[in-house]
Order: sequence, then structure tokens, then C-alpha cells
Amino acid sequence: MFAVFAPLRKIRQGGFALGFATLLAACDHVASGTVRGGPTINTAAPVPVALLIPKGSEASGDAVLAQSLENAARLAVSDLQGVQIDLRVYDTKGAADTAAAQAVQAVNDGAKIILGPVRAEPANAAAVAVANKNVNVLSFSNDSAVAGGNLYILGTTFQNTANRLARYAVAQGRTDIVVVHATDVAGQSGRNAIQTAVGGTQAQLVGTVPYGLSQHSVVASVPVIRDQVLRSGANAIFLTSTTAGALPLLTQLLSERGIRPPEIQYIGLARWDIPVQTLELQGVQGGWFAKPDPISAQEFRARYTVAYSSAPQTITGLAYDGIAAIGALVGSGKSNALTGAALTQSAGFQGATGIFRLRPDGTNERALAVATIENKQVVVIDPAPNSFANAGFWPFSAR
Repeated sequence: MFAVFAPLRKIRQGGFALGFATLLAACDHVASGTVRGGPTINTAAPVPVALLIPKGSEASGDAVLAQSLENAARLAVSDLQGVQIDLRVYDTKGAADTAAAQAVQAVNDGAKIILGPVRAEPANAAAVAVANKNVNVLSFSNDSAVAGGNLYILGTTFQNTANRLARYAVAQGRTDIVVVHATDVAGQSGRNAIQTAVGGTQAQLVGTVPYGLSQHSVVASVPVIRDQVLRSGANAIFLTSTTAGALPLLTQLLSERGIRPPEIQYIGLARWDIPVQTLELQGVQGGWFAKPDPISAQEFRARYTVAYSSAPQTITGLAYDGIAAIGALVGSGKSNALTGAALTQSAGFQGATGIFRLRPDGTNERALAVATIENKQVVVIDPAPNSFANAGFWPFSAR
């Protein structure tokens, strides 16, 4: 059961509306697992929230991303009704040591919870720095390796995506799977997530093919993949590669050798619709990948664009989500609204791109749609669930 803490707000007369946030009602139970602490807050007064972003970073694109995240957070704050958030912005410069120092400064300034930083290393540093101050951190990272303790990650994880796609694959009869992955940390993490996801279904892994980070290695892996598929009788290939990495080359070469949809289903751990130019590639046609609920995502994108006269960055919605969750919890009127037990209530929240919830292990679970590419267009073939009670989710207490 959900309790809505803010009404739908229309962007313009006759336009669409976007729900702000939802919170677990009293008839539901708190998620099982390790219950973490958190500060006592006064919900009748503005609640100080620190936003840690890389405004002064010298890395390409960081300044633009930082502004986009701040804009989204402020948009979310403006949507709150009956809840007061005192948003305070701190510049991490994209560095772990600065993030740690700024996190401590934010708590000394009165922050009751921290939103950000963006990447895993600064997020971990910030969380460690305030771990003894009873303050939780909601990072924009998707790196499960740093999650836990007082650090929660908001980014969509490999495991979340792999779980969604593995279950959909089984429902479609794609139960014999070959995994193709890079040998770098991301590739191996993706492989592990796929193995775990497949292990929780009726599917089986019938082969695993790694490749190095060079064009020569990618090309050399193609006949190995083909042999694995033909020898094992696989009917699906699960690829960890991104559109900026080996994906275009792998799908092109495999297709040229007759290993292609619909006989052999391609499944992608990464988004295949970013950048949009990827949709033009012949090799990706018919492949499956997961993405946030496109209806909610488009509504958020439109709202943001109207408010700031520019489109949001890819992960900007995470800042909105963080404020959505905080606002919904504060709206409950409870002094323990920002503790670990409250943050991980099992029903979750409604965010910028659909429903999500934080898990007791510091990771998250998001409702994702399954999409394919047909005639160079993205087509949703299985919509994102609108409730965590729907089929397709792991039992919350089991992970």
C-alpha cells in the first residue's frame, strides 16, 4: 500500500502530470536485513539536505552534469507540498578527498542526510568520513562494490538489469545463454551479475567468452563465440559491452557470421539506445536491453526542459529521485524518517523514471522496461512494472 505525499502537478495547462513521491504506508513492514541508524529530525522545520556535486571538477562534462543534478534536485524540492527541505550545495571537485572534507563540513553545518557524490570513489570517501556522525549518504553511483553501511547507491546496478533481463528471457523461452564480456573490471562485474541472475532462474549458462580491450581481441573472440553457440545449442547471447565499447563491432561481426536474432537472441546489459546514433547500426536490430520506464522518463525530461530551457543529463533523474525519497519520508512526520530502516522500506518510492527502492545492503532495485530495436526505432516489448508486488522482482528480504 502506498501513501502519496504530493499531488500530481501539471507542467502546463492540458499537459501531462508527474507524480512526486510515494511512501510505504503504516500497514506495511520495514524491509528485513541490517537496520542502520540515522539522525533524529524535526519534520516541522526545514530539514537540511546536503547535495555533493563536482561543480569545480576539471573532468570533461562534470560541470554541466553538476548543474543538471542541482537543477533536478531543486525541481524536486519545489514540488514538495507540506514538506520543507533546506538544500545546501557543496562542491566535491570530483575528488575523493574533497568529497570527504565537504561531507564532514555539510554535517557540521547541520545536514541530516547527504545526496551525492556522483562516482564511487568520492561517494565511498564521503560516506566513510561521516559514518561516525550517524548520517546516511545517497550516492548517484551505480557501483555495488561501495554500497553498504551508511552508503546507498541510486544508480541502476548491473544486478538489477541482469535480473530483469534474465527473467524476461526465460519467459520467452531463451534458457540457454552464452555470456560475452570484457576482461576489465566492468566486464567482469557484469559477467558476475549475469551469472547470479541466470542462477536464480530456470535458464542455464552454457558458455562464457571473454575478450580483451583491443579491436584485435574483439575480432578474435567472434569465432570463439560462434563455436560456443553452435556447440552448446545456445539460443541467447548476453553481452556486457557498451555502445561506446565493443558492442557495435561484436554485433556486426556476429551477424555477418549468421549468429543473429531471431534465431540467437542478443541481450544487452548496457543501454543500447544511447547515443541515439546506435539505433542506426544493423547489428543491434532485434536485440533486447533494459531501460527506465520511458513514459515517466519522458515526463521528467519535459518538466526539466520547461523549467531550465535545456535537456537533463542522462543521470540527472537520480537527483530528483533522492529528493523524492527524502521528501516522502520527511512527509511522514516521524523523527526517525531518515534512518536506514526508513530508507529501506520495502514498497519503495515513485521517482523521475519509475518506481525504485533502496535495499538493506545499500544497493537498489528499479522497475525497468525491456526494449528492442526495430527498424532503427526503440520499441518497448515488456513495460516497466508499476509495483514491487508485480512479477519479475526478487523477494526483497532475500538479498
